[in-house]
Amino acid sequence: MHDDATMLHHPDALTRLRYVVHRLRAPGGCPWDMEQTHESLIPHVIEEAYEVAEAIRGGDPAQICDELGDILLQPVLHAEIASETGAFDLDQMAHGLCDKLIRRHPHVFGDTTAATSDAVLTQWDAIKRQEKGTQHEGMLHGVGGGLPALMRGQKLQKKAARVGFDWPDAAPVFDKIREETAELEAAVQSGDKKHIEEEIGDLFFSVVNLARKLGIESESALAAANDKFVKRFHAMETHLREHGKELGKLSLAEMDEAWDAVKKQAD
Repeated sequence: MHDDATMLHHPDALTRLRYVVHRLRAPGGCPWDMEQTHESLIPHVIEEAYEVAEAIRGGDPAQICDELGDILLQPVLHAEIASETGAFDLDQMAHGLCDKLIRRHPHVFGDTTAATSDAVLTQWDAIKRQEKGTQHEGMLHGVGGGLPALMRGQKLQKKAARVGFDWPDAAPVFDKIREETAELEAAVQSGDKKHIEEEIGDLFFSVVNLARKLGIESESALAAANDKFVKRFHAMETHLREHGKELGKLSLAEMDEAWDAVKKQAD
C-alpha cells in the first residue's frame, strides 16, 4: 500500500503525476474529476491543444511549459479512466506509441532509407495505410475528419502533393485565386446563396493552397490575423475615447480614420 505523503512528493515526476490523478479519481477524491468520462473530456482536449498553440505563438517558455503540462494531464486522465474498467492503462498507451514509432521509422530502426522529410512522410503514410488495411482505399480516405476546416484543407493538399498532384510553385496558385475570386463575384451577382457559399469555399481552399506552397500554416496565419484585429480594434476604441468619441455613435468614415491612425502607430 502506497504512503500518500511519499507518493505526493515522489521524485519521479511521471510516477507522481499518475498517483495524483489516481487520487483525484479515487473514493474521497475530487467530485469533478470523478464525474469525468472519455466523452465529457473531449472539449477539454481540444481547448488545451489550442491553448498550447497560443502559448507557442506567444513565445514565452514558462507559458509553453505550463500549457503543455495541462495537455499532458489529458492522456494521463484518460488512461486512469480506462484502467478502471480494464480497457487500457498508461503503460499500454506508451508501449503502443513506442511500437508505432519504431514501425513507422524503419529508416531509423530498420533497413530502409529516407533521406528527406518528404520521403519520411511518404513512407509513414504507406505504412499507416497498410497497418489500417486502407491501402486499397482512396488516398484521402479518412484524412483529418476531426480537424478544423483550414487545417483539414491544408492536410488534404499535402497528402495529394505527395503523389505529385500539385502545382510546381506558387505562381499558378495566384492565378487560381484570381479565377476563384471572379467566380465568387459572378455568384454574388446571381444571388444564389448556395452557389455563393460554394465559391467562397473554393476561394478559401485556394488561399490555403497558397499558404501551403509558401510554407505557411493557414490556421496559424488566420489565428495571428485574428489576434492582430483584436489588438488594433482595442487600440481604435482607446484612441476614440481619448478624443471624446464612442463606438456605435460614429460614421464608418470616422471609425476608418481612427483605424488608420492606430494602424500607422503599429506599423
